[in-house]
Amino acid sequence: MADLRGRPDILQEPLRAICWDGDAVAILDQRLLPERIRIIRCTTAAQVVQAIKQMAIRGAPAVGIAGAMALALGARCIQATHAQTFRRKFHHLCRQVKSVRPTGNNLSWAVEKIHAVVVENADADARDLSVLIRQMADAILSNDVRVNNAIGALGAKIVPQRARILTYCNTGSLATAGYGTALGIIRAAHALDPEIHVFACETRPFLQGARLTAYELKHDRIPFTLITDNAAGCLMRQGKVDLVLVGADRIAANGDVANKIGTYTLAILAHTHNVPFYVAAPRSTIDPSVSDGHGIQIEERDPKEITHIMGRALAPAGTAAWNPAFDITPYQYITGIVTEVGVLRKPLRRAIRKALETLESS
Repeated sequence: MADLRGRPDILQEPLRAICWDGDAVAILDQRLLPERIRIIRCTTAAQVVQAIKQMAIRGAPAVGIAGAMALALGARCIQATHAQTFRRKFHHLCRQVKSVRPTGNNLSWAVEKIHAVVVENADADARDLSVLIRQMADAILSNDVRVNNAIGALGAKIVPQRARILTYCNTGSLATAGYGTALGIIRAAHALDPEIHVFACETRPFLQGARLTAYELKHDRIPFTLITDNAAGCLMRQGKVDLVLVGADRIAANGDVANKIGTYTLAILAHTHNVPFYVAAPRSTIDPSVSDGHGIQIEERDPKEITHIMGRALAPAGTAAWNPAFDITPYQYITGIVTEVGVLRKPLRRAIRKALETLESS
């Protein structure tokens, strides 16, 4: 793994989280933004996995893309004379990549898409399989941008004139292959109406809102105000929020949504103050195998992310901390889910089923 300190532009114009740099994967290290731009150049699957695990790259769609690219790197590096040996080693690699971050569905979806290439091409040799795997990883990367643009265009229609939009975590170019989901809607809405204003929650404990969403909004010159997470209720009570737009990491068959910890709180506040609450996500985030939110595994991360910021201790030494990375928002509190095929509305279970049937037939 190498730093591309001399090439900071490779992921900057347009702003992207990840791309190919020849036969290596270039990842914008989001842990250091906005203070410093550092590009990590990964030449092995293990290096990409480490970048995912340590949150150098994050956001469900971006993590899915990174997983696909990790498999493409890994396939190229597998030492195997016979196709059967290649398949056995590749299956093991798929299991490793899939388990890195368990809550988001896009990672497991991407791994399964890649794995299907190996299964469906039973007569291919190791070299041909490696080429096919790279082609599928490229398709996942390029398709995400197309999907995000569609989400933005469809979602902009739900944004009223001069809207004051509250958003959470980071759902833009840095969380996807480019453009974004909830932040993609904001981008599209701003292109139509420059008078919209965004309130970005800081998003503790990793500060994706303060560090990343603010960075993207400033980059695109979209008017915004940064607020603390616990100021959201006060803002809504004062009538200063017209709608809430968030992303998703996994959506159950009934419409329950797993997203960054704190999303559930915002949904309750929005419901209390009659503020529309929309989720933006590609259909690859939907997991029809999970009936409701109770079946979604919630990742728990290092308590040090709470007790420390940028390596500096905030709490007394030895302080116990609980650090779930996500929570579940029940479908009852969700106004609609914006996907690349339209806005899914209640009853969400039926709307989700129809959206996925469209995916299977396309």
